[in-house]
Amino acid sequence: MKKILIVDDDISFTLTLKAFLERNGFETIEVYSVSKALEKIKNMQFDVILTDFRLPDKDGIELLKLIRRQSPSSLVIIMTAYADIRMAVSAIKFGAYEYVAKPVNPDEMLAHINMGLKKISDSNNDILEKKNTFNPEEFVDFLDNKSPASKTIHEHIQLVANTDLSVIIQGESGTGKEYIARRIHDLSKRSKMPFTAVDCGALSKELAGSEFFGHLKGSFTGAIQDKTGQFEAAHKGTIFLDEIGNLSYDTQIKLLRAIQERVIRKIGSNRDIPVDVRILVATNDNLKEEARKGNFREDLFHRLNEFCITAPPLRERKEDIPLFIQHFLQKANYELNKNVSEITGDLMEIFVNYSWPGNIREVKNIIKRSVLLARGNQLEKSSLPWEIIHQTVMRSGQTAENNVDGEITLKDKTEKTEKETILATLQKTKYNKSKTAKLLNIDRRTLYNKLKLYNIPL
Repeated sequence: MKKILIVDDDISFTLTLKAFLERNGFETIEVYSVSKALEKIKNMQFDVILTDFRLPDKDGIELLKLIRRQSPSSLVIIMTAYADIRMAVSAIKFGAYEYVAKPVNPDEMLAHINMGLKKISDSNNDILEKKNTFNPEEFVDFLDNKSPASKTIHEHIQLVANTDLSVIIQGESGTGKEYIARRIHDLSKRSKMPFTAVDCGALSKELAGSEFFGHLKGSFTGAIQDKTGQFEAAHKGTIFLDEIGNLSYDTQIKLLRAIQERVIRKIGSNRDIPVDVRILVATNDNLKEEARKGNFREDLFHRLNEFCITAPPLRERKEDIPLFIQHFLQKANYELNKNVSEITGDLMEIFVNYSWPGNIREVKNIIKRSVLLARGNQLEKSSLPWEIIHQTVMRSGQTAENNVDGEITLKDKTEKTEKETILATLQKTKYNKSKTAKLLNIDRRTLYNKLKLYNIPL
């Protein structure tokens, strides 16, 4: 039987929670101060410790530090009526698994306990040494997390998943639009059938028809064999069209026909092929506004816009940042065979206060880079790129933004100025890479090479 220690000076609440947990199969002991808690921890091993943030003799963070030294394998959950970002950052930085705002919902608390216990072994190994059981392909469902925006996204996914509605997923680059699409597919009745993703921003007008619908051998120069298009490959499943706003007008017409009539025709063929696919699309443009301007077909917009999900930028859901940090820390440890378990000093504060223009994708890249550079078991400020440490991304963006209304070229610019110009232009175009390349007067391939050169999240 798993043992739980409850540390809270609210006697009525403590006894109520104790009774609930015991009815659900846990052995529970309650104390009302940090000193009493430490006495219990010295003499007994607890699987889970639930502690209030404000206690008579010390606060929950001080207790958490002591627990990490004396009982490192215990799962610690902080409870507080004063939940805020700073407290959450501190709690997670010092090793808490979760923090829960009061009044506590017992069922929610039970779910957190069960989920936490699944992620650790029954041995007394350090809770952060989970990389041996970490699944690198599993993206923890952070969309159902602390921030109201994340909870709304999760609710919308659950609502629309089991329908066949077409969905437009809006959001800046790196906000998890493809992840949302995959979650919709995984929760749908089509989950056992194919999920295919197409980057429309990388398709030229000439190649788009072949990529979507396929072609026959000899139908054009270079068609050396028959090709199955993505729509046919996704039959009975889901097709995800990323950056759909970059499709040419002619391709939009062909796409509308395929969606409306549920048939495709390969290039070079005179035979229609029935297809049954669900359409999910992503964009960092305002498609409704683009349709009004005539840049996107209005009839195609209305056909796709049966349901819309907006993925907000990470800077608007700061409550989720510490959890993304911890997830990608575990992932990087697994992939790089490292054991980085601590974030030093005010590093988490820097992460939370940074604007993250590249959003979740940037978090993943920065944490992986920092883990690679770590010399011990701690993340260090020295491993961070200059734009995070000095918080200059937005300031440099304001300087360069005045120039992006006209033509911008990268010729004769220093490396630093070139990087700043690219970042500023990406921000202005909301990370639309095709528009960025056009404003910078370079082709898309060159832009991708520059992004890799300067370690700017793709």
